Parts: sequence; structure tokens; C-alpha cells
Amino acid sequence: MSRTLVCQTSDIPENGMKGYEVAGRRVLVAKAGDRYYAYQGLCPHQEVCLDEGFFDGSVLTCHQHLWQWNIATGEPVGLAEAPLARYDVEVDNGALYVLETGALQVCEIFAGISEATLARLNGIARREEHESGSALYDIGDAADDLYVLESGRVEFRIGREGHATSAGFMLRRGELFGWNAMLSHQPSRIARAVCLEQSVVLGLNGTETLKILEADPASGFQVIRRLLNVVARYLTPPGAE
Repeated sequence: MSRTLVCQTSDIPENGMKGYEVAGRRVLVAKAGDRYYAYQGLCPHQEVCLDEGFFDGSVLTCHQHLWQWNIATGEPVGLAEAPLARYDVEVDNGALYVLETGALQVCEIFAGISEATLARLNGIARREEHESGSALYDIGDAADDLYVLESGRVEFRIGREGHATSAGFMLRRGELFGWNAMLSHQPSRIARAVCLEQSVVLGLNGTETLKILEADPASGFQVIRRLLNVVARYLTPPGAE
């Protein structure tokens, strides 16, 4: 886990907020009562700086299209369709730091697996930086690698025969995509993944990932079970049960 200095606690007004550039990313720091919170600084809708919006000590509102979030959880309220990526914070002698763990550690499908297996997965992960507008892969491409979003924003669209529709809106930090690289009967992509801003992803070869999981059946079972939930989430039409 890394710790990065953001500001002094005295810089944040009571029940107020400020935006900062931290390691090339926009981070929003807010104070509600005696608690401090840190979130992604850009709206997940259209990259508007959230510190230009409104904060009443409880709800954060983007001024562009009035998307709102609960400041204590980052969960969407009202019109908002996506939560905010959250950073853990630490206050030390009047200084405020954000704490970050690796993207694999916060990835849903790898939660709870053994430390040894997680370390092996980190060992094969490639850190890749991609510019805004670049496609990580397109429909019909070879499905060799799966990816975990470390920073930035990636839009995931799914389809066949040249037709793609939105699936899952935009991905958040720690979300896995390109999962059909772990399916032996699905050698080609059925989706398109595009960076909506400069983004960093961790790439893992699907075959190597499966070998690591096969060597730890208990962890492998957990991963595959969670992977099925992820697949179902993307393939289930909105409103369907």
C-alpha cells in the first residue's frame, strides 16, 4: 500500500471540498463533520471537475448535469448512474494522505484468494498506459489477455457482427474486463473496450492466469464463481432479474 500527501487538513473548509492533482490524477477531498473523504476528482459522466460543483456536507452534486453522490460512501443518488472511485485517507500530524492498494487487490473476482496466489498473479501482470480515445481491443480481436483497470476510465461495449451496445456503463478502478480470455471456447472478442481518458491497466495473459488458479483449486473456485457473476451482470438486460 502506498501513501501520497495531498494537502493539510486546514486547507479543507468545514463541510466543504477541494480538488487536487495527485500523481497525474484529479482527486477530490471533502470534509463532512470531523471526517475526511477522498474520491476521483472528475465526474464519471463527462469529466467535469467535481470541486466546481456543490457540496452540502452530505451530498456532492456535479454542476454540469446534476449527478449526485453520498459523500460517506460514493454511491450514486438520484440521477447519477455510476458510483465514485474512493481512496482511503489517513490524517497524520495535520497532513492528509490518500492510501492506495494495487488494482488486483481491489478487484472483485480476486477478493479473498490466498496471498501466495495473488502474488503470483501480480507477478505476471503487465502495467500498460493508454491514451484517451485508444481502443484496448475491438470485436473480433484475439482474446489473449484479461485486464484490470488501475486508473482512468474505460468504456466497455458488447456485441456481435459489428453491432455494439453499452454494457455496464463505464468501468471503475479494480474492475476486470476482457474476461473471455479465460474461456477456452471463446478465442475472439465479443466486445470493445475504449479509454475515455488517459488510463492505466494491468494485463494478464488468460492462459497463464488459469494455470496459476489451477495450482490453487480453492482460490480458483472463488475466482470462477465471481467471474460468472461478472459475466451475468454484463449480459443481463437492464431491469431483468
